[in-house]
Amino acid sequence: MFHGTITEELTSHEEWSHYNENIREGQKDFVFVKFNGLHLKSMENLQSCISLRVCIFSNNFITDIHPLQSCIKLIKLDLHGNQIKSLPNTKFWNGLKNLKLLYLHDNGFAKLKNICVLSACPTLIALTMFDCPVSLKKGYRHVLVNSIWPLKALDHHVISDEEIIQNWHLPERFKACNHRLFLNFCPALRKEKMKHSEV
Repeated sequence: MFHGTITEELTSHEEWSHYNENIREGQKDFVFVKFNGLHLKSMENLQSCISLRVCIFSNNFITDIHPLQSCIKLIKLDLHGNQIKSLPNTKFWNGLKNLKLLYLHDNGFAKLKNICVLSACPTLIALTMFDCPVSLKKGYRHVLVNSIWPLKALDHHVISDEEIIQNWHLPERFKACNHRLFLNFCPALRKEKMKHSEV
């Protein structure tokens, strides 16, 4: 087990030194990466993965996601279970024009104004932020739903029209967080089918 960076672990040995250039060059073509539960603290080596579409970096010790700024083709980004307390600015999120799924649950977000930068993400349709301190704040769903316009699902529930249009009262089955609007858009996938299912 290691507690450093990906490339540091892969390239720190002398016998691997002549492969360093090939590793960095080959990262440009990565479309899928999964580094789940590896105690990683940094993502800096993902900045060369310019073709990356699916990034699963859950259950690590990540605090900074700025290296993903060059991964402009991302469609799914899973960062749940890390130690992220703040998000990059709107310029970062505006650059991720293809990002549709973002899993940020079980992190340290505490302020609503910090997560409102996600409104700059032009195609974000599903977001998870449950088990974060911010999800306990009054008006949490209302603020996110009304600031991230393309959002269709938040924390396992499809967004109700009642959440978007204030003072509009719908029948019980269409109310916010009704069991009929439940949607598990981040199910645990089996290991052997992971890559094919994600891509």
